[in-house]
Amino acid sequence: MARRKEPGAGDLIRFFVRSGRLKAERRRGWVKKLGLNEPESVADHSYRTALMTMVISDARGLDTGRALRLALLHDLPEAVVGDAMPEERSGPKKTALETKAMDEILSELPKELSAIYRATWKDYAEGRSEEARLVKQIDKVEMAIQAWEYANAAGDPPSAREFWESARGRVNDEGLVELLGQVEP
Repeated sequence: MARRKEPGAGDLIRFFVRSGRLKAERRRGWVKKLGLNEPESVADHSYRTALMTMVISDARGLDTGRALRLALLHDLPEAVVGDAMPEERSGPKKTALETKAMDEILSELPKELSAIYRATWKDYAEGRSEEARLVKQIDKVEMAIQAWEYANAAGDPPSAREFWESARGRVNDEGLVELLGQVEP
């Protein structure tokens, strides 16, 4: 297998710094709907989504490398456009805005890598592969788990109901439905 040309250090730093903005990008639903002052960041969410993806993909014998790429890239455009709740940004407008942001972020990388990551993100956005469909659903399960954790910490399990119901409406994978059942408020 031919080795790819590595990107320059300056390009990598620009890419990593821009991507690192996700560490400071707070998840809006927790602020707006639960009134949390210090909610998780998009990076926090992406980490557990990736961890869940790795375990479930490995257990199912899927292409875990591909699945992890999908999980790590799924919210990367939010480093440019910020986090938004579904009622604030969804559908074709969301996809167009996030595609433009993804192109901007990936412009720091060599064309070959950029093309791989752009295609991966497009797969996620369109849910074309089995791995992309799995990661889309894991994304929702992770949100429900986080809501359950926040609700239990506050001593108010019913406050997680809206998030759990949102996840339940988007998750149809049997194993993931079973996971959701473990965190039902």
